[in-house]
Amino acid sequence: MPPRVNPTARQERLGAALRTLREAAGIESREAAAFLGVNQTQISHIESGRFGISEQRLRRLTGLYECHDNRLVDALAEMTVQRLKGWWEEYRGVLPPPALDLAELEHHASYVRTFQVVHIPGALQTEEHVRAASLFVQPDLPNDDREARVRFRMRRRKVLERGTPYDVIIHEAALRMRVGGPRVTRAQLEHILRTAERETVTIRVIPFTANGFAGAGHSMQYVGGVVPQLDTVQLDSSHGAVFIDAPAQLRRYQTRLVSVDNAALTQDASLDLIRRITQEL
Repeated sequence: MPPRVNPTARQERLGAALRTLREAAGIESREAAAFLGVNQTQISHIESGRFGISEQRLRRLTGLYECHDNRLVDALAEMTVQRLKGWWEEYRGVLPPPALDLAELEHHASYVRTFQVVHIPGALQTEEHVRAASLFVQPDLPNDDREARVRFRMRRRKVLERGTPYDVIIHEAALRMRVGGPRVTRAQLEHILRTAERETVTIRVIPFTANGFAGAGHSMQYVGGVVPQLDTVQLDSSHGAVFIDAPAQLRRYQTRLVSVDNAALTQDASLDLIRRITQEL
């Protein structure tokens, strides 16, 4: 079987985790290959996500690497199963692969923490908001493609419907931007207020008056894995979603989230502020 040309972010993450365990054990790729009875190139392909690996072989390798974290091994074993044909697969060839990777990442999340300064978090956006934003950013996009993006964004709400803990911190700037005009903005804010009624959703706001806040350029989404070693940070870029999972980088973003958390209002005060902004429209 030839190597995958475009492995998904989840497939790459599995391979990267195996590489990290091998390197931590001080084992060369040629030793791992000899242990499995394969060539060294195959190990390289597994660690890059271009080849899959069976659960049996994965458990043999983690034994060789002396990984005694059973929860991590079990989580990696779960990732060896054939790629889940989730709802996002309907959009393959229609939307960029990073968008599908994000949907898959959210599907497997144990929790999500998102911080946005100038955008409404994707899972909280209304159809009209998505459509208006798309018209502004890509005015020449064919209508069928635009509507596919709208439907995709709406289906990302499944992360909320499944009851995944979803913690939102959003700057007042994003709430006051009149994407699509006053009517669309009012409907968007009312939708946020309704979403905040879900038991698993927390929505807080950093007001313009927050003292000492200097994180305007640090929007992010922190997605908790089944185990902490599989946490992922997702950032937006002009080319689509970017995924970060190196331990040192994760620690840096965890620290940043603490600072953001300290700058935010309580949920009650935040919802009161959203109501006031809504009444001003």
